Amino acid sequence: MSTAATPAAPAASAGSEAGSPVFSVDGLWKVFGPKADRVPGDPELAALDPAGLRARTGCTAAVRDVSFDVRKGEVFVVMGLSGSGKSTLVRCLTRLIEPTAGTIAIDGEDVRAMDRARLRELRRHRAAMVFQHFGLLPHRTVLDNVAYGLEIQGMGKAQRRAKAAEVVAKVGLEGMEQRRPAQLSGGQRQRVGLARALVVDPEVLLFDEPFSALDPLIRRDMQEEVIRLHREERRTMVFITHDLNEALKLGDRIALMRDGRVVQLGTPEEIVGSPADDYVRDFVRDVPREQVLTVRTAMRPASAVEAAGSGPAVRPDATVSEAIEAVARAGGPARVLDEGRCLGVVDSDALLSVIAGTGRSAGTEQSAGTELSGEAV
Repeated sequence: MSTAATPAAPAASAGSEAGSPVFSVDGLWKVFGPKADRVPGDPELAALDPAGLRARTGCTAAVRDVSFDVRKGEVFVVMGLSGSGKSTLVRCLTRLIEPTAGTIAIDGEDVRAMDRARLRELRRHRAAMVFQHFGLLPHRTVLDNVAYGLEIQGMGKAQRRAKAAEVVAKVGLEGMEQRRPAQLSGGQRQRVGLARALVVDPEVLLFDEPFSALDPLIRRDMQEEVIRLHREERRTMVFITHDLNEALKLGDRIALMRDGRVVQLGTPEEIVGSPADDYVRDFVRDVPREQVLTVRTAMRPASAVEAAGSGPAVRPDATVSEAIEAVARAGGPARVLDEGRCLGVVDSDALLSVIAGTGRSAGTEQSAGTELSGEAV
């Protein structure tokens, strides 16, 4: 099992249930090439880098010894550059691509042991995929495209169209039910794809870079749509992306891949605040840390007087950026409150030390210090 896939102290998402993973993946390999199954079982071959493995065996290991759990109700993001193995990984979860070695379980059931009928049930009912390329049927209306999965399941026409209409409205396409895909924008077509996945009421939604072909503004709207749907339904989601900002925005936890391996798995705060190695550190170098790290990283114990005070307060999950604004407005420390209980205090020195510790430039630190001192709010 890969040790890189185990976070030091992962934070559970708000909707997760401890001890009840939806997907469990252990020691997963996908190797393409001749006699692929020999690679995972041979320590010498498994240790080769991608170029060495190709030269020695003619094989490519797209996924290498990957292990993780996806918790119920969380958004689990798998991210990496092109060729890192992320799309192959998500396709292995439902055996759209057959794994070479390792185990995959959904709700404790062995996916690799499923027969064809059970696999069809998995893909139609339990884990629905949303692809980058919409795959809509051009001769069908929006409503009938959305209802297609229910039709495959054998649901009657009136019932499936009524259910499809509810989901069409949920994704913001009400009034467009009778349009054809050619009459829709890229963002609208992606909403149809999302609705088509949602209508079968899957336990898990699998997104394979669904927004990468969209214009930036439309992409942002679709990200907000995913956040809204997750907030309303607490549906488990596995989201594949090559975009770090998208991963940080959407993910409860992020698995960062490189050359088929998970090099770090953790919350956005853990990825940005405690990079596992130089590769991850370089990956997150330009991230505005104060917008990702929370006040827990800057908090100090409160004195009795501070804890009993009535001054400004911030939530424990507030970002350092939000705390900077609160401290600047007050001209002094802010308490960190969780349901009325004082967990600690953040002040200008602590906030600046967090920013400085994440590699911000001296000029930026000086600017932040001016804001925190109250001279510029």
